[in-house]
Amino acid sequence: MSKNRTNIEKLYDVIKKPIITEKSRTAMALGKYTFEVRKDATKVEIAQAVELAFPGRKVKSVNTVYMPSHAKRMGYKFGRTDSSKKAIVTIEGDPIELMTAV
Repeated sequence: MSKNRTNIEKLYDVIKKPIITEKSRTAMALGKYTFEVRKDATKVEIAQAVELAFPGRKVKSVNTVYMPSHAKRMGYKFGRTDSSKKAIVTIEGDPIELMTAV
């Protein structure tokens, strides 16, 4: 029982936030949703986390992309952005209602 509980708690931490851009909004019409996920998350974990977060939806496929860090300049100082991983999840059935940035 406790092992199952920790597995579910781990799945809730897989998805960090949805990524909403012009390109991802056009893909939503095709049932593809983009999420920022943990760097060590696997495709199976991502699919389980999406199905857990949005009940009644079935994940058809998961594509992952590693986003490397980039150089960034703030005034005369240089730094780097954080590297991340994003997942493009294809959903079967009803669309997901995500909050849109205004």
